[in-house]
Amino acid sequence: MSFRVRPAGNDDFQAIYEMAKLTGGGFTNLPPDRGALVDKIVRSQKSFEREGDEPSDDMFLFVLENVETGQIRGTCQVFGMVGVHAPFYSYRIGTLTQTSKALGKTFRAQLLNLSTDLEGSSEVGGLFLHPGERAGGLGLLLARSRYLFIKLHRERFGRRVLAELRGVIDESGGSPFWDAIAGKFFAMNFQEADEFNAAHGTQFIADLMPKTPIYTAMLPESARSVIGVPHPKGRAAMKMLENEGFHFDCYVDIFDGGPTMLAPTDQIRTIRESRLLTLDAVADEVEGHPEMLAAGRMEDFRACCATVQLSAEGKASVSRRTAEMLGIAPGDSFLAMSR
Repeated sequence: MSFRVRPAGNDDFQAIYEMAKLTGGGFTNLPPDRGALVDKIVRSQKSFEREGDEPSDDMFLFVLENVETGQIRGTCQVFGMVGVHAPFYSYRIGTLTQTSKALGKTFRAQLLNLSTDLEGSSEVGGLFLHPGERAGGLGLLLARSRYLFIKLHRERFGRRVLAELRGVIDESGGSPFWDAIAGKFFAMNFQEADEFNAAHGTQFIADLMPKTPIYTAMLPESARSVIGVPHPKGRAAMKMLENEGFHFDCYVDIFDGGPTMLAPTDQIRTIRESRLLTLDAVADEVEGHPEMLAAGRMEDFRACCATVQLSAEGKASVSRRTAEMLGIAPGDSFLAMSR
C-alpha cells in the first residue's frame, strides 16, 4: 500500500480545504473555512513543537498521503486535553423519577443536563477520507494511526479519550436537535452556529445557553428521535469506535445531539494490543501478514500498512520501501498492530 499518515504541513492546506468542502456540514473539526483551517495547521505545528510531556491544549493534525503521487486523500486529528482554556460542554442524559401518592402513579422523565464532565479528556476526531478512497482499509489506517500516535506519546494524553460523532442533519443542512433547543436562544440557524463554533469556539454557548435541565418530553418528536443518534454517514465510524472499546455513556453534542463515545485510554484496543518491535533488518521483499505500523516522535511520526516478517527469534524485518515510508533504520523501534 502506497499510503501513509503523517503530520500536516503548510503545503497541505489546499487539499485539506477541498476535503472540508466535501463533508456536507456539521463537521465541526473540519470546517470549510480558510481562516479556521489555517489556524488549525498553525496550532498543530505549535503542538508538535511544544516542549514538555504533560497533557495540554494540543491539537495534532494529520493527513493521509499517497506517497507515489503526493496526493492528500484523508485527514484526522487528536486533541491532547479538552477544556483547558474554555469549557467543554456536553448534554448529559439523565432521568428524574417522581411519584404522586394521590394519583398512585410514578413518572420517569428524561432530562438533558448541560455538563462539563468530560473536561480533562483527550479527543480523537476530524477523520475524513476522500470519497474516492473509501475501500482497502484506508479509513481504518486513519483511525488507528491516532491511537498509535497516542501510545507513542502516552504522557501527552489523559486517562480517557472521547470521540464526538456527527448527529443527524436534515436534507436542508439543518439540525432538528438544534432547532428545538439552542436555536431558540441564539437567533441563528444550525449552519451559522456550527461555522461560528468552528471559527471562534464555544464561549458563546456559555454566554447564552440556559443552564437549567431540559425535559425531553417537551421537545418535538423530530428532536427527541435524534438524541444520541449518529449521522447515517457516521455509523461506520461508530462501529470502528466500538471495535476499539469505545461506548456511549449518555453524553451528546450540544449542537446536533450526536453521541459522544468514551473509552479509558489504556483500554483502547489498538493501544492495548499493539506491540513495540525493534527493526533488525531491511530487505527488498519480506513475507508475513499485513499490519498497521507506526514510528517516530512528534513531527517525525509516520504510520502505514505493510508486512512485517518475524524470525523464530522474534527479530523484525520490513521492506526497504516500508522503512523509507516510516523513516526507520535497523535498531529503531516501531509499533505494529494486527489488522
